[in-house]
Amino acid sequence: MQHIKLKKLTITLLTVCVATVGGIKTASAASFSVIADGLNNARGLSFGPDGHLYVTEAGTGGNGACVPSVSGQGGSLCYGISGKVLKIENGQAKPVLTNLPSIALAEGTAAGGVRDIQFDAAGKPYVLVGYGADPTFRRNLGNTALGKIITPDFQKNSWKSVADLANYELVNNPDRADLNSNPLGFYIDGDRIVTVDAGANDLLTVKTDGSNLQALTVFPQDILTNPVFPPTGTPSNEPGQVPTPTEPPPSEIAIQAVPSSVVKGPDGAYYISQFTGFPFPEGGAKIYRVGTDGTTTVYADGFTQLTDLEFDTAGNLYALQYANQSAWKGDFDGSLIKIAADGTRTTILSGNGLESPNALTIGSDGAFYISNRSDRPGQGQIIKVENQQSVPEPTSSFGLLTFGVLGISWLRKHKPSSSNSSEKSFPPKND
Repeated sequence: MQHIKLKKLTITLLTVCVATVGGIKTASAASFSVIADGLNNARGLSFGPDGHLYVTEAGTGGNGACVPSVSGQGGSLCYGISGKVLKIENGQAKPVLTNLPSIALAEGTAAGGVRDIQFDAAGKPYVLVGYGADPTFRRNLGNTALGKIITPDFQKNSWKSVADLANYELVNNPDRADLNSNPLGFYIDGDRIVTVDAGANDLLTVKTDGSNLQALTVFPQDILTNPVFPPTGTPSNEPGQVPTPTEPPPSEIAIQAVPSSVVKGPDGAYYISQFTGFPFPEGGAKIYRVGTDGTTTVYADGFTQLTDLEFDTAGNLYALQYANQSAWKGDFDGSLIKIAADGTRTTILSGNGLESPNALTIGSDGAFYISNRSDRPGQGQIIKVENQQSVPEPTSSFGLLTFGVLGISWLRKHKPSSSNSSEKSFPPKND
């Protein structure tokens, strides 16, 4: 049915039945300020126990050994130690952990490296290091933290490995598709770490001591009807993914799920954002709900290329869109969308400087903090979005798939004292 190599595509662009209740959509005037600039592939962010914001930079690779990109197109991903963790303090972004592994194309794009940072209830930091390639080739890079969860020591600029997620894909390959690992975001739930692997299309759990690593669920492929592809001849790092002029485009294709982030909801379930695989269908991304037993359902749909989720203390869910249009169109205006428990959707910010965002968190001041221009070496930003009062908009054609009303007084996703998470090589390296 399909001549396109579907498993191999989301990689170089990001290296991401129940009753339907109509959701009212509203818009909200919001403004933002830039609190850090000039970052190299800024990805995850989280407030630490000291009240300061910590940010991960995936880096720009380096001149070391190289591994092929999953798609086999667009050049090789070459190794360096350009990844960092930064702390924003007194208006300045200061490195607190350096020389972290990074792989990227020659120009520093499609970077795989440090993706997310979280703190446990005791204030201990954990860092998720992405990869975005076939784990078979990782050994070519030496003993590296790529594809692992690590615990850093900021004072000694060192770290220890907790869990090897890329090796789990190599040994188990839960989705039975092509080997590919690109963990993007994680959540610390007591003594349990829950993480998404966008390349492997699964949700993994592991104890904070590194034991009992296993897949909680595998996300199914989506069947896309009448897919819209880039026009023939469109410049692309993935030329093999575009139908040739001599062949009619397929009327139906299967695309990878590409889970991009995970957060725990007030109901105790995990909520997972979906980036989707190529050709990144507009309105094709979902938010999944996964019970602690692995039961997986669709919570909400109708989004485009989601990269992160966050709950506030009132139980409202916020979704971050990497781009409002299919990424291959080259327009990277993104959106921050609020989803109330009753299904009402409010667009807090869309475009107007919000471009290819990757991760968000909510501060104790109620503001949103977002890693912006997350796929641009040397141009990444951390922005602070001040939320204003919303105004009604036309009713959305998309609905919220309801599973019960969300509760209140919910701790935010990424920290015991504050909130958040995630990148995803966004588009996340997968497919």
